[in-house]
Amino acid sequence: MKYSAKTFIHNYGSILLLLLGISIGSLIGIFFPQLANNLKPIGDIFLNLLFVSVIPLVFFAISSSVANIEGDSVLRKIIGMMSFVFVLGIIVAGMTSIAFLYLFPINSPLPIEQSKNIIDTVVHDSWGEKMVRFLTVSEFSSLLSRQNMLAFVIFSFLIGIATRKSGSSAVLFRNFINSGNAVMGNLLVMVMRLAPLGLGAYFAYQVGTLGPQLFGFYAKPIGLYYLFGTLYFFIVFSFFAFFAFGLNGVKLYWKNNILPSLTALSSCSSLATMPANLLAAKQIGIPDTVSSVVIPLGTTLHKHGSAIACIFKIYVALLLSGQEFFDPANLMMAIGITLLVSIVAGGIPNGGYIGEMLIISVYQMPTEVIPSIMIIATLVDPLATMLNATGDTVAAMLTTKLTGQRLTEPLSENPD
Repeated sequence: MKYSAKTFIHNYGSILLLLLGISIGSLIGIFFPQLANNLKPIGDIFLNLLFVSVIPLVFFAISSSVANIEGDSVLRKIIGMMSFVFVLGIIVAGMTSIAFLYLFPINSPLPIEQSKNIIDTVVHDSWGEKMVRFLTVSEFSSLLSRQNMLAFVIFSFLIGIATRKSGSSAVLFRNFINSGNAVMGNLLVMVMRLAPLGLGAYFAYQVGTLGPQLFGFYAKPIGLYYLFGTLYFFIVFSFFAFFAFGLNGVKLYWKNNILPSLTALSSCSSLATMPANLLAAKQIGIPDTVSSVVIPLGTTLHKHGSAIACIFKIYVALLLSGQEFFDPANLMMAIGITLLVSIVAGGIPNGGYIGEMLIISVYQMPTEVIPSIMIIATLVDPLATMLNATGDTVAAMLTTKLTGQRLTEPLSENPD
């Protein structure tokens, strides 16, 4: 009995401590909202540690993984299967959202609020200029900003390919990036030990500030989003994990998905969740050659939560403007916009604003609906981020399966 208790504490002690910190933070947010604002700096410190760790972590993880892949065919297969999984995931999210809204429609229209000059916050570039900013930067120093993550991911990927092509001349550099990957992995473990305190403080702030806004005119669409998103989180992700590696895949995914989920839910940042996702991938046993490519790229290009939110925003926007959402033409456009917003606009600064403007433009709606759909986007952000971020881990599992690879020996949950 003592052995069982000791084993349980060893395996789940960190998770229990994290849940305790989250619970205390939530209670503080509910009963002492003013105190919650004072706790926010603690959460910011933890979040900033994650943000400054992300850039070197992504560089070493991607470049070393790509550099160590044996054969161009394996790399092509990983990229091809990853792309298929990303598009499939977003289509599934969009189609299931439409089916859910068909079964549970929003009967009463929401009030249209006056525009608050939100349009002025959008950068009016051509799509060509947006794609340039999406994929590249003009200065090397700009790569080191988290605002240009996709450009940095592409750069790290190209460094890995260049290292492979350099053969024996790059032995020392390959050793350097491999060592850097190991060092950053240990730094990640150290930072994540602060999670109970940092995420607890952030949960206090989120509950204290966001909670009161969840009631009122937007209660029904927000409530439906959280209901559907929660069902999607447990059912669809479990199905993907089962398809990848059967019941063992489901068990491994949920056993190691708690920390990434809570990190995303409290921080509302897929980027801040990336380190926790990479750690979860190691604990699941996903090969580094897959996880180090799929998860960083997925942070920008693979967004289940954003896809669901996009469908809900289109539904509400059409409701406000008196149009029929379930018209076949509107549904086809909704799926197309969802793919575009979830994959392309996700990597562009102010991509969310671009999504709203795209909805308004395609459906020729009055600009007065923009504040309403932006309010919805803001209020669903915690759950949307959790779906975006944790979907990357299950996408890595599916990519592993479809490329014919196997899970490695899982990393211990409490590495020294």
